[in-house]
Amino acid sequence: MNKAPKSLSLLLLTCLVPVAMMLQTACLEAQTARNTRADAQLVRRPLPQENEKDRMNAWTVGLAGGLLEGAPIRLAAEMARVVDDGADLHLLPIVTRGATDNLNALLYLRGVDTAIINSDALEEYQAQAPQIRSRITYLLNLFPSELHIFVRPEIASLQDLAGKKVNFNTLGTAAAYSGPLIFSRLGIDVDKTFIPHQVALEQMRKGEMSAVVFITSKPVDAFVKGRWEAGFKFLPVHYDRKFEDYYLPATLDPNEYPNLIKQGERVPTIAVPTALVAFNWPPRSNRYQRVARLVEYLFSRIDRLQAPGFDPKWRSINLAASVPGLTRFQAAQEWLDRKARSVQAGP
Repeated sequence: MNKAPKSLSLLLLTCLVPVAMMLQTACLEAQTARNTRADAQLVRRPLPQENEKDRMNAWTVGLAGGLLEGAPIRLAAEMARVVDDGADLHLLPIVTRGATDNLNALLYLRGVDTAIINSDALEEYQAQAPQIRSRITYLLNLFPSELHIFVRPEIASLQDLAGKKVNFNTLGTAAAYSGPLIFSRLGIDVDKTFIPHQVALEQMRKGEMSAVVFITSKPVDAFVKGRWEAGFKFLPVHYDRKFEDYYLPATLDPNEYPNLIKQGERVPTIAVPTALVAFNWPPRSNRYQRVARLVEYLFSRIDRLQAPGFDPKWRSINLAASVPGLTRFQAAQEWLDRKARSVQAGP
């Protein structure tokens, strides 16, 4: 009589075990599914690292500077030091193929908001982009790069250089771009070479090169420290209507080159403005706001750049100076207007 219940109990237990296992498996699968959905939700939520990345990129401004050995990239690096404000403003200088390529970078390269260019770089775009002047605006006229045409004793005038070997420094430099443009405007066809100037100057001493063309801020060490035989000189270039669109009048003076220019004399020449420019972003756009903040920081801290420890060129920079052929960035003009009103109002 007692065997029947035991057998029944065993039978029930045998049937319930698989059911319990199935229920456990179902629970585990349900829990796994819930965990998977939870994990997916966590992935979709911004992680702290992603928030930091967005914060850092929100006020980063890319600046196309130029060749590593050039003056523009040095000025770009100094600007970056002075305007840096952590995540609130990060100016990022970018080494490029040269100041003449910086306009390309500004127009077409992602992440580039500003650039340092020579004003006559716009000349190349007149045919393919007639509206180029309305697409680019300037923040600051940084400094002029004076034209130096240095010649051998037998060269008496610019016309004497026709057909002669003239060096314009290596490709990518200001001289390599602006020099041939200027000679074209002068109507003088020369035998152009593009080798390092230090090599060309040695060739000049030997009579293998008639002239070298420097386009850079004066004074140039090669002419200040170098020893030159009598007759080596700078040729005058007179400023007239053919240069009014992009260039400025300038002179080379005896206090700058005492071994080459006599006291009481001045050599007239022209200068190529070097400018900090930006794309003409719509005023309400994010990119405009980034550049506008750069203007605010740079203009209000310009005195730091003009202090000892920075390039001496900063001391000659006038925030209000214009750039031929371009209009000023709206936020920069507004800053200058506010400054002028505060000066007029007085203390």
